Amino acid sequence: MNAPKPDWHVAAAAMQADGRMFIAGKRLHAQAGETFDSLSPIDGRNLGPVARGRAADIDLAVASARTAFDDGRWAKKSPAARKKVLQRFADKILGARDELALLETLDMGKPIQYSLAVDVGATSRCIAWYAEAVDKIYDEIAPTGHNALALITREPMGVIGAVVPWNYPMIMASWKLGPALAAGNSVVLKPSEKSPLTALRLAEIAVEAGLPEGVFNVVPGFGHEAGEALALHMNVDAIGFTGSTRVGRKMLEYAGRSNLKRVYNELGGKSAFVVFDDFANVARAAKTVAGSMFFNQGESCNAPSRVFVHERIADAFLEVVAAEAPKYAPGDPLSGSAEMGAIVDETQLKTVLGYIEAGRSEGARVLAGGKQARVESGGFFVEPTVFDGVSNSMKIAREEIFGPVMSVIRFKTESEAVAMANDSSYGLQASVWSDNVNRAHRVARALKAGTVHVNQYDEDDITVPFGGFKQSGNGRDKSLHAFDKYTELKTTWLRIDAA
Repeated sequence: MNAPKPDWHVAAAAMQADGRMFIAGKRLHAQAGETFDSLSPIDGRNLGPVARGRAADIDLAVASARTAFDDGRWAKKSPAARKKVLQRFADKILGARDELALLETLDMGKPIQYSLAVDVGATSRCIAWYAEAVDKIYDEIAPTGHNALALITREPMGVIGAVVPWNYPMIMASWKLGPALAAGNSVVLKPSEKSPLTALRLAEIAVEAGLPEGVFNVVPGFGHEAGEALALHMNVDAIGFTGSTRVGRKMLEYAGRSNLKRVYNELGGKSAFVVFDDFANVARAAKTVAGSMFFNQGESCNAPSRVFVHERIADAFLEVVAAEAPKYAPGDPLSGSAEMGAIVDETQLKTVLGYIEAGRSEGARVLAGGKQARVESGGFFVEPTVFDGVSNSMKIAREEIFGPVMSVIRFKTESEAVAMANDSSYGLQASVWSDNVNRAHRVARALKAGTVHVNQYDEDDITVPFGGFKQSGNGRDKSLHAFDKYTELKTTWLRIDAA
């Protein structure tokens, strides 16, 4: 028999969230005793106090991580041994599925059905994948002359600082943790102050799975306090950052001001979704862009927020999009059936509504949505919004909104579509829709983006890299390429004397 589904409202009422830091295997209060409240965007309820980490707390966490790295309790374990621990970690994440999903939904507002079906599973799979990969990566021997042996080996860097955003708290953390821990590093994670709770629980679960104390530490707090202290720390060897381009610039600055630590930025996006008139199934393209744009309340760096449609099919395309949008009307995230949830907090709500007003003022036409929703709930909800009549120079087409707002731009020719799609400071993802195989390849090559989808959107998995061109960042999360960020290459040259 199938287990009964939880009553998520009852579970939420009983939830006791622990917001204390996690350092050296223990829950700790911030050294200054300061806290901030974690307020749920669903209805404004206070989930409890969270430790407000500052520079002194970062110092403590980095010292813990450095000690753990230097004494080899994790770094000197064989790859096979690290694999077993990380596999247990992945299994225990699934074992805590309901708890983690509920924390994620309460903390950042996404529907519980997707916290369960997407976030928890993807987090576990990421950790498990890197566990499996770590004892299958070989070092190299260089093709030297007969009188030398040159070894090229990968070594863990040491202490990795990870700073992750609020839109996919667990998944983004796992993209850093998986390769960093598998390679033998120690980690200090600074989650977003808007969604810190699952990161703290993940650290506890990792120790329960056998990860040595001190190897994985979590310090919640604000970016200008804990985040800046981590990025400036002289004993941190690399920073893995996911967030805004504005803060990504600061991360590079902090590296220059400190120890020139490696900085790997995965930043914003304004992804182009290009539909040509030779694509026969216009309805499929329209339904796909609606589902991708409004998933996670539009709070996705790769959301296809700029939609370029050939003028001959634009009206038919928009008719389907307008019919699809209401299907994503925000609902109660704890209901188990809501397709779209709450915007993460009041600040972001005002930001999204401000962009909608800017679109109106610049002359774009609201085809669907355009207003705040569920005001009576006390939470922060926005209708799925579609703008027609957008030009590529408008603010809503230039800047990352991070909310459920789609801008539709009509084009006449292939060259015009490619030029407008590339006319952006971002280059994270893109998509081209065409039944002409030559055009599909030609345009995919021409689009300046880290990932280009053809006749689909968002189909991917852990085996392929994720990251962008231009101001969408550098380095890549996911895939075997992520090991490049958290390891150093060492050459060992041995001279072989003649007998």
